[in-house]
Amino acid sequence: MHITLEADYAVRIVHYLAVEGKRTDAKAISRQTGVTLRFALKILRKLVVSGIVCSFKGTQGGYEIARPLEEISLKDVIETVEGPYALSRCIDSEDYVCTNPNGGCDCSFQKVFADISDMVNEKLASVHFSDIVKS
Repeated sequence: MHITLEADYAVRIVHYLAVEGKRTDAKAISRQTGVTLRFALKILRKLVVSGIVCSFKGTQGGYEIARPLEEISLKDVIETVEGPYALSRCIDSEDYVCTNPNGGCDCSFQKVFADISDMVNEKLASVHFSDIVKS
């Protein structure tokens, strides 16, 4: 089980901008993170919409971190590109149709999957880019 490539790249991009600490153009971000320019721009758009990154147009344009690093968690970045994390589709998914033959989705696995999802979300929320940049 892995996070998506897009989430991995989003984390790399935010980390690079956090370490860089200044406005950086998309080509440099792409080159330094190993993310293709086209994919980096797609991810950067999502990060801008979520308020994690600011974009600036023109000859002095580029991207930079929009908030203090203490306010940006791994959960924020991953949810920006993937949406809320849940171990199983039966948790918090409106379009999921349970196929449990016993009727209903209140099975013993749902509670376990919900607990695991909560633990993962809590851990991701507890790790901020200020912690990562320091190390």
